[in-house]
Amino acid sequence: MTTSKIYFLFFLSIILFSCGPSKKELAIGRIQMAHDAYEKGDTTIALLQADSVNILYGEEIQQKENAQKFKKQIYGDILFREQDELDTIKSMISELEKLFNTEKTPYDRYRQYIYKRQDAEKRWNKSYIQVHLDERGALYISSNYYGDKWLNHTSLRVYDKDIQAKTDSVPLSSPLNHHSDFLNTKWEKVSYTNGVDNGLIKFIADNADKKLKAVFLGSRYYYIILEDYDKQAMKEALKLSELLKRRISLEKDIKNLREKTN
Repeated sequence: MTTSKIYFLFFLSIILFSCGPSKKELAIGRIQMAHDAYEKGDTTIALLQADSVNILYGEEIQQKENAQKFKKQIYGDILFREQDELDTIKSMISELEKLFNTEKTPYDRYRQYIYKRQDAEKRWNKSYIQVHLDERGALYISSNYYGDKWLNHTSLRVYDKDIQAKTDSVPLSSPLNHHSDFLNTKWEKVSYTNGVDNGLIKFIADNADKKLKAVFLGSRYYYIILEDYDKQAMKEALKLSELLKRRISLEKDIKNLREKTN
C-alpha cells in the first residue's frame, strides 16, 4: 500500500468517526429503547436498557438522571400493581381462614391452621388422614391409625379405580413415625413432611369429587374411605397455602420496591 493511500484511509477514518453519534445521543437512544421496551410490556429489557446508560455513558450526568428517573417510574408502576394484588390476596386469605382454627403451642415455631372439620379431638378413636398447614404456607399430610393391633405402616396410597398416588416411605425408626398405646388400643401417626407426600395432597384436592380410598401400607394393609370433608380439607388447605406463600412473596417484593422508588 502506497503512502498516499495510507494517508487517505487515515483521514477518511477521522471523518467517519467525527460524523458518528455522540455519547449523549447514544445515551438518549438507550433511554428511548428502554421506553419502547416498556411500552411493549418487556419490563426486564426496559430496566436493562436504562441501567446500560450508567454503565456505558456514566459521564453523561443528565442522561444518567433521566434513566434513573425512568427506572423509578417503572418500579413505581410495579409497586402499584403488587400492592393491588396484595390487597386482593389478603381478602381471599381472610375468607379462607374462616374454615380453619389457628393455634400456636409451645412446641410450634409457627402458627398452625387446623381445618375445623378435621378436629383431632373428635376423631381420637378413628383412622383418618389429616392435612397440616402453617402460617408460612408450609403444607404436609399425616396418616393416623387407630386399632387393636400394630400396623407399623410407613406409607400411604390413595386411589379410585385406575388413578392413584402414593407417598414416599417414612421408616419406623424416624421420629415422624410415631407409635403409642394404652391398654389394648394402638395409635400410629406418620407425618409426610418436606415433600415426602409425593404430590398426594394435590392428587386428593384435584380428585375430591371421586370416591377416594386410602391404604395404610405396613406389615399389613388397612383401608379407609376418605370422608368428603377430609377431601375438602385438602382443597382448601392447598389453596390457602398458595395464597399465604404469595402474600409473603409480595410483601418482600413491595419492601424492596419501596426502597428503589425512594
